[in-house]
Amino acid sequence: MKKFILTAMLTCIFSINSFALSDGKVTPAAENTDNVKVTILGSSDLHGRFVPWEYASDKENMTGSLTQISSLVSKLRNENPNTILIDAGDAIQDNMVETFNKGPVQPMVLGMNYLNYDAWVMGNHEFNFGLDVLKNVTSQFNGAVLGGNIYNTDGSRFMDATTIIEKNGVKIGIIGITTPMIAQFENPDHIKGIEFRDTVKETKKAIADLTGKVDAIIGVMHMGLENENNIPNTGISDIAKECPELTAIIGGHMHALVKETTINGVLITEPSKYGQALSKIDLNFTKKDGKYQLDSKKTDAININNLPSDTNLEKLLEPYHNNLRENVNSPIGELKGINMVDENEIAGIPTIHMDDTPLVDFFHEVSLYYSNADVIGLGIDNDAPKLDVGPIKKKDIAFNYRYTSGEITVYEVKGSDLKKYMEWSAGYYNTLNPGDITVSFNPKRRASKYSTNDMFGGINYKIDLTQKEGNRIKDVKFKDGREIKDTDVIKLGMNSYRMEQLLAKGGIFDGLSFNKLWDSKVAIGEEAGTIRNMSIDYIMNVKKGLIESKKENNWTILGIDRTSKEYKKVVELVNNGTIKVPSTEDGKYTNIASINIKDLPKDSLIDNADTITPNIPSTPVTPTTPGDTNIINTTDTTIATSTNESSTTLKSDINKANALPKTGSILDATAIITLSLISLALGAFLLRKKHKVL
Repeated sequence: MKKFILTAMLTCIFSINSFALSDGKVTPAAENTDNVKVTILGSSDLHGRFVPWEYASDKENMTGSLTQISSLVSKLRNENPNTILIDAGDAIQDNMVETFNKGPVQPMVLGMNYLNYDAWVMGNHEFNFGLDVLKNVTSQFNGAVLGGNIYNTDGSRFMDATTIIEKNGVKIGIIGITTPMIAQFENPDHIKGIEFRDTVKETKKAIADLTGKVDAIIGVMHMGLENENNIPNTGISDIAKECPELTAIIGGHMHALVKETTINGVLITEPSKYGQALSKIDLNFTKKDGKYQLDSKKTDAININNLPSDTNLEKLLEPYHNNLRENVNSPIGELKGINMVDENEIAGIPTIHMDDTPLVDFFHEVSLYYSNADVIGLGIDNDAPKLDVGPIKKKDIAFNYRYTSGEITVYEVKGSDLKKYMEWSAGYYNTLNPGDITVSFNPKRRASKYSTNDMFGGINYKIDLTQKEGNRIKDVKFKDGREIKDTDVIKLGMNSYRMEQLLAKGGIFDGLSFNKLWDSKVAIGEEAGTIRNMSIDYIMNVKKGLIESKKENNWTILGIDRTSKEYKKVVELVNNGTIKVPSTEDGKYTNIASINIKDLPKDSLIDNADTITPNIPSTPVTPTTPGDTNIINTTDTTIATSTNESSTTLKSDINKANALPKTGSILDATAIITLSLISLALGAFLLRKKHKVL
């Protein structure tokens, strides 16, 4: 009897340990064919990151790439062979990859074929190069090419709307939808002969076509959560509200990281940008009465940062990598004079938004030269631009001007229109409050997909941040000193993308139209007419390889005194780490609130120091509009901003075998129980021995 008790105790011990080591989950010995799990993986907005390398800076970047995604996909396929892989668009533009668009091999497509992508949904940037280029690139893809709301003008489909993929008997219907905003943003010549129809109507039509043929329907849509420019049916939310038949949606376009959110019962996920994350949808089915029924569903977005790169795929892509590196390192000239951008005076407050810089002056000079415009408006989508005295290479231009397809289009506007545009741009800044020592940026504008702070060349002006939005632009004059009047007719050069944004519903020019006078891509060429290539040509052929750098100081910010002792104290305290510039929780968006005199320590050398009380916020401010690092992981669309969660989740998944148990976990409790039972068993054994001796 005692032997039986001891055996039972030991059996209990090993059972508890086995339960603990399996995280409380019982693993079946073999998969039940009546229960099938299907995993759908989705990438989006890869923008030419076929290997972990940024060609504009000519540096390795392990935050995301197709080769790193390949390593993760291989792991996930080993875990579940019933895996589907899809891309939601914007693959063939940016990071210099468009270099190969007219050739026989586009490395992004070569990489997707290596990974056996099942489907590719078109993004807006797939249309940047015209339909001939698009057809050349998509013809290289082995999977299904989808664009369900894109039609030829004769009424026939330009691309398929759906595809059906079967895994272990379960049929998954995929619907591909592309943002209809292409019709507003894209050069009309690039989309001549096609049209973009309403996304909700086309999704409903596709659902009707799939109903009865599949066990679940997944939408893959190159659209963000919310409507773009306040235009109905340009966001996933509107589609989910009208189409509850959808099981889940993989989104894109807005470069947001959406782990999981639910709208009208439809799960939604979006995998950020540049291969930095991979969306994952898990669907569990049970076979009943000969048909598969969906039992459960969940989504996630897995962080790619610092994952190993697939070396076999790297070798396949190496010729294209070497080609781009050689190209971007080509010398084009020399810079003399001064560095084009000063170091940040205050850590976290970019110089590019605080002062006129020779760098912006240079891009204005180039644009004015080729366009013959009166005024140029351009933004620099880079908080850390850099071009120092010395040799200039092609990569320096690409690094400092990030908009790959950016061109100059000249519009005929009135002086009042120009000032309205300038006021809109000045809305990038927060209004100064009493006691504010530093300039800060509007968190909504700061978190926009692209920079919305345009700077203006060909004129002189001031921005008064003591005034509310709409009344900040002062002393607008031509270079010769003439005041710009509201009735003046002006040739305004800018990106057509920006103009279309301002003309769209809800934009400052909503309901207006402007005569287009000139387009650099039409006049000079589709590729030669980009700001990047015009800048290279200007240095090499107009300036004969020599650029003299100097500050024009054609615009200034009013409202703060950068010579005051308070300002100098802030410079000292921020740069030595005593205080910090207010930023979003993830640190991505800095300087979203001003440092006020009340925020300085009491012992600072400030007048009336005895009245000063610290007022640094205990929690960072969070932007309220989708941005590059927005993370959504809720069932009620609550937004949080932290990249740490996804990073931690991935590491714990991959390195689970090496992880230490957390205090208070089931493993700790098991250890205590195990030791107790061993002690009981040993006690019983010794007691028995003692009785025998007696």
